[in-house]
Amino acid sequence: MDFFATCARGLEELLRDELIGFGIADARASSSGVRFSGELKQAYRAMLYSRLASRVLLTLSEFEAVDAEALYEGARDIPFEMHLRPETTFAIHGQGGNRDLTHTQFIAMKVKDALVDRLRAERGMRPNVDTDHPHLSFEALIRGDKAVISLDLSGTPLNQRGYRRQAGDAPLRETLAAALLLRAGWPAIAAEGGQFIDPFCGSGTLLIEAIWMAGDVAPLLLRERFGFEHWTHHDGAAWQALRDEAAERARIGLQNLKARAFGFDRDPQAVASAQHNVRHAGLGGFIQVSKQDVAHLPRLQGDRGLILSNPPYGERLSDHDSLMPIYRRFGDKARAYLQSATDTEQGHWRAALITSDPALAKATELRYDKRYAFLNGALECALYTFELTDTAQAAFVPKPVQLSDAAEGFRNRLRKNLKHLAPRLKREQVSCYRVYDADLPDYAAAIDIYEGAAHIQEYEAPKTIEPQTAQRRLKELSTIVSEELKIPRELIAVKTRRSRTRESQYEKQGDSQRFMTVEEGGLKFRVNLFDYLDTGLFLDHRPLRARVRELASGKRFLNLFCYTATVSVFAAAGGARTTTSVDLSRTYLEWASENFALNHFEGREHRLVQADVLRWLAAETSRYDLIYVDPPTFSNSKRAEDFDVQRDHVALLQACANILAPGGLILFSNNNRRFKLDQEALSGFRIQDVTAKSIPFDFARDDKIHHCFEISRS
Repeated sequence: MDFFATCARGLEELLRDELIGFGIADARASSSGVRFSGELKQAYRAMLYSRLASRVLLTLSEFEAVDAEALYEGARDIPFEMHLRPETTFAIHGQGGNRDLTHTQFIAMKVKDALVDRLRAERGMRPNVDTDHPHLSFEALIRGDKAVISLDLSGTPLNQRGYRRQAGDAPLRETLAAALLLRAGWPAIAAEGGQFIDPFCGSGTLLIEAIWMAGDVAPLLLRERFGFEHWTHHDGAAWQALRDEAAERARIGLQNLKARAFGFDRDPQAVASAQHNVRHAGLGGFIQVSKQDVAHLPRLQGDRGLILSNPPYGERLSDHDSLMPIYRRFGDKARAYLQSATDTEQGHWRAALITSDPALAKATELRYDKRYAFLNGALECALYTFELTDTAQAAFVPKPVQLSDAAEGFRNRLRKNLKHLAPRLKREQVSCYRVYDADLPDYAAAIDIYEGAAHIQEYEAPKTIEPQTAQRRLKELSTIVSEELKIPRELIAVKTRRSRTRESQYEKQGDSQRFMTVEEGGLKFRVNLFDYLDTGLFLDHRPLRARVRELASGKRFLNLFCYTATVSVFAAAGGARTTTSVDLSRTYLEWASENFALNHFEGREHRLVQADVLRWLAAETSRYDLIYVDPPTFSNSKRAEDFDVQRDHVALLQACANILAPGGLILFSNNNRRFKLDQEALSGFRIQDVTAKSIPFDFARDDKIHHCFEISRS
């Protein structure tokens, strides 16, 4: 018999070598597959054991087919009655084309007509077509003036192994995963008892394929259904004997397996999905999956292993710019496994990753030794492999940043600021503070410290500054902050704060999910320095939060535009009778809920409301004794009314006054540097400008960081 094993483009040579390894000596690589001939048992073996083949087709006929009539006549000569039983359903799939046969559906229809007419003439009956779940599938391929009609012995594609019960976002196809493992040299590493690590494991495909490959587990051993099962020539005894052999090989292989696999992912849903799939693959004792961001991966013990992953690369999951730090962290973690040339005699570590963007591979700051082109679906990608030895990576080990004379001036200013702030920080037990705010013109950035982590916000450089100069200065900032404050690079978040137009001040910047807990005034709060423009805790509002705590006892407290509700937590800590926190963002209300839970303030007396503030105020009938309102400068959310704090603050404050209880107080804050309170329009209120008292000592250089007013009825 003549067979054709299909595969993804770029895997043909690998698949040919694999089939030769099965004893199929005449395997010949072709476009998108490998041709071979032999007995049916060899096709069975290819389907059960191949890690790379997508389908295995049995060639029924090849003939000239220059037009539709020739295609019909050639197909009608095929003895289909030898392949289908009367009750068997079927489907035809058209492929390719030529000058006269241009539509694959038309090609399939002509072959279907030929099959039906042939069986009606031979048996006096018409078989049923089932395009969704046929018993047998046939392929009609037109290439030039040739037609090839084949029976698909596989049924569904062979990448469907039978273990995947749950899939994450953009799952890696199993056949491609196996190809990546082969190209990365995993079989040899596994044979030496090496470990396998996937830092972005998703639903666990690479982990499972790696251990099956190392343990000699046939990849289709778990699958229950194949296309050949309804074929008249199916040899059930031969197939069962082959499955029994594969089961015994898997038992022995796993019993003797020394290699282990470790998967990590920051997404808890992906981790749960991977764990589920690992259990269904029967590999619970060989694979460990944990929730962990790549920045915090532990270094595993062992002198040999492979770090291989399929990180997000933009086209499906994230934007390019936000991915660069992820790839840098991948490179940082891989360098932790670097070994000297004298150690490699006992084995060494390798790393590899697949991406569609060479710039992302370069961002790892690792030197690759080989690059292999692949298709991931329709996306052109490449696998980059890295030898983790000092010799291989010598030229790519990051060099220390060469600091300019101006940078040393920044270092001196940072030291001076730290010395000046230290006594008061210690006395007032402040652990989150601003240590530098564009003190020097050449280093225009704000630097905030969050209990052992740093948040650097570079103010957008003017167009007169060369981009290379701005980038160098930013690197110098990071280097000196790391050195002077003893903060690891991975705990320094660096952002550029551009001039904002009418957009949300809470715009998402990344998706690292790297939260940490900090303290202020004996209370705990979750912050995220990496994923958002703002961190979840406005440091310049520290005195305002203390003021609310001071005023809140026994009060009905309302927090409008509440963000992560840190002020509401301070109100609760001050003894507020109730707190109500209103914001349009579900994300920030969930964050607020976690802040309440961290401080054990839970229950119906602490209410979180998802709503547009202006519409909510118009409908609210309850009264509040203390109202805190801190609106954004601009907002044009599609779910809310357009808002401009300068234009709309009078209407906003009047709406607040409508629900203010007798003797109540409004604390009004905003960070519009050019803001002017309309005293005339608010002449019916008693207004006190408390801006100067509300600015903390570490923000003293910037008296326009925000404006704050205490407002009550006259």
